[in-house]
Parts: sequence; C-alpha cells; structure tokens
Amino acid sequence: MLKKGVMLTIALILLLSLIACSTHVHTVGRGPQTGQEVQARQWYILWGLVPINTVDTYQMVAGATDYEIKTEQSFLDVVINFFTSSVTVYSRTVTVKNNPTIREPWKTLHYFLRS
Repeated sequence: MLKKGVMLTIALILLLSLIACSTHVHTVGRGPQTGQEVQARQWYILWGLVPINTVDTYQMVAGATDYEIKTEQSFLDVVINFFTSSVTVYSRTVTVKNNPTIREPWKTLHYFLRS
C-alpha cells in the first residue's frame, strides 16, 4: 500500500512538471504596462500536428504596441485533453495582455485629427 502511494506521488509530480514546461511567453515592446487580458483556445488534431482553428493574435492585440502573448497548456486544457486525447484532439490557451489606453487606435487618431 505504501509503495503504491509513493508511485502515485511520483507520477503526479512528473505530470505537474510536464505541464509547466509547455508555457511560452513573447513580450513585444515594453510589455503590458497595465491592461486587459484576452484569451482564446487553439485546437489541434492528430496529437497536435494539425491546427483546427486559427487564433488571430494580431486581432487580439488590437493595435497595441506594448503587449505580451502567452501560449500555455492550462489546467483546464489538461482536463479537456484528458477526455479528448483518445480521438487525438488537443487544446492550448492563448492569452494576450495589452495596454487598454492603446487598445482602440482609431480613438487616438480621432483625437489628433480634432486638434
């Protein structure tokens, strides 16, 4: 019984360490100073080889010059993948953090045109 508990603990630690390795962060400009966060889910089939949908990070950034893009396999993705991996469907979360003052560039342009 004790040996089974130790093996389960080791397996859980290995599983959690693998999840942390699948996070990628890309900082553009000065990064997000303060701001809004937008999330989308990217879906793949055939063990992650073929994307099903396209997450448009350019649209998520919405004209900001300082932002951060993070792609990760969150806890929710792990739960989803547990159930969908048998049919080779996997997901990842894409998060964009940007500065809300630059979020709507047409308002900035309108301000300059009025002056």
